Amino acid sequence: MEVDDVSVREQLFHNKVREIFICVLLFTCLYILSYLILTHFKKNADYITTDDIEDATVNKIALWLCTFTLSVAVCAVLLLPISILSNEVLLTFPHSYYMQWLNGSLIHGLWNLVFLFSNLSLVFLMPFAYFFTESEGFVGCKKGVMARVYETAVVLLLLTLLVLGMVWVGVALLNNTARESLYDVWECYLPYLYSAISLFGVLLLLLCTPFGLSRMFSVTGSLLVKPGLLENVEVEMNCAAFEEASLSRKLNKMRRRASPWQRNLFYPLAMLLLLALTVVCVLMVCFHVLELLFDETAMPRGMGDPRLGTTSFSMFGSLGAAVQVVLIMYLMVSSVVGFYSSPLFTFLLPHTQDTNLTQIIGNCVSLLVLSSALPVFSRTLGITRFDLLGDFGRYNWLGNFHIVFLYNILFAGLTSACLINTLTWTVQRELIRAFGLHKLPLTVSRTTIPLKLLLDNGLSKIQ
Repeated sequence: MEVDDVSVREQLFHNKVREIFICVLLFTCLYILSYLILTHFKKNADYITTDDIEDATVNKIALWLCTFTLSVAVCAVLLLPISILSNEVLLTFPHSYYMQWLNGSLIHGLWNLVFLFSNLSLVFLMPFAYFFTESEGFVGCKKGVMARVYETAVVLLLLTLLVLGMVWVGVALLNNTARESLYDVWECYLPYLYSAISLFGVLLLLLCTPFGLSRMFSVTGSLLVKPGLLENVEVEMNCAAFEEASLSRKLNKMRRRASPWQRNLFYPLAMLLLLALTVVCVLMVCFHVLELLFDETAMPRGMGDPRLGTTSFSMFGSLGAAVQVVLIMYLMVSSVVGFYSSPLFTFLLPHTQDTNLTQIIGNCVSLLVLSSALPVFSRTLGITRFDLLGDFGRYNWLGNFHIVFLYNILFAGLTSACLINTLTWTVQRELIRAFGLHKLPLTVSRTTIPLKLLLDNGLSKIQ
C-alpha cells in the first residue's frame, strides 16, 4: 500500500514538472516572437551621454515589460483554439502513448496562468512601465535608474491606495460597517473588478468586431491584385488625376508582378472566403439566440474540471471544431482591424521603426484587453460550446440572461448592418459602371477623393 502511494506521488510530481516545462516552453516561444514584433515597430534612438544611457536602460526595461504583456495577449488568443484542438486530438487518439502529456490539467493550468498574468499586466506591469518611462527621480536624490524605480513605485503605490480608498469609502457608505467593507474590498470587490475589466473588453470587441468584419474586405482588396473585370483604370485616373503618371506606373507594375492565377483566382476566392466566414458567424449567433430562449445550457458558464477527450464540442465533429478555431481567429483579426480603423484609436496604429515607447505601451494594453476578452466573447456568442475554465468562468455578468441575450442581438444586428452597407456600396458602384454613369465628366479635387474607392481599387499603398 505504501509503495502504491509513493508511485502515485511520483507520478503526480512528474506530471506537474512536465506541465510546468510545457508552459515555460510555450511562453518562451511567444516571448521571443513578441520581442521580434515590438523591435520591428519600435523607434530606434541613439544614446550618447550619461543621461541618454540611463534613458536607454529605462526604455529597455519598459520594452521587456511590454514584451511580457504582448506574449500574454498572444497566449490568451490561443487559449480556445488550443483547448478545442486538444480535445479533438484526444478524441482521435484516445490511447496514444505520445499524447499522454495533453490532458485537462495542463489546459486548466494554462487558463489560470493566462488569467493571472493578464490581470497582473493590466493592473501593475503596464502602469509601472508608463510611470517608469515618465519618471526622473525625486528632487534632491541621486540620479539613476534606481531613483526612477523608487519614484515609480511610490506613484504606483499612491495610485493604488487612492483607488482602494475610494472603493473602501464607497462600500462603507453602502454597508455602514467599515470592517466588513474592508473585507469586502479584498474578498468580493476584486472579482467584481476583474468582471468589470472583462466586460469592458467584451464591449470593446462588440464595437470593433462588426466594423472590422466590414473593413476586412477593403483591407484584403488592398493587399491583392484585382482581376481585369473588376478594375477600371479610367475611373481611377479621373479620381486621382493629380498623380496620374504615378498611379498608372504603379498599377502596371503590380499587374506585371502578379500572375494570372493571382489576378483572376485569388482575389475572388479571398472575397468569397471572407463573405462566407462573416455569414457563418452571423448565422451561428442567430442560432445561439434561439438556443438562449429554449436551452439553459446555452448560457456561458465556467467549467471546473475539463474532461477532454470524452465528446466533441461541435455537433459536426472534428470538421466543426476546425471551423470554430478558424472563426475564433477570424474574429480576433477582424477586431484588431476594426480597432485600428476606428477614429478613436487610429493614433495608436504602429509604424515600422517609427513607434515610440508610449505608443507601444498603449498598443500592448489595448491588445491585451481585446485578447483576454476573446474567450468570453466567443463563448457568449455561441461560436464554441467549450465552457470557460478557471477564473474566466467566474465573471458575475455571465449568468445574467438579459445581458447575454442583448449582447448577441446587438452583435448580429451590427454585423449585418455593416456587411449590408459594404455590399450595397459595392453593388451601387457596379451599377453605376454598368449604366455608363462613370463616364460622365467629373471635376474631382484631391480632398474629395473617397478613401473607400481607393481602398477598394487596391490603391491604399500608393503614396
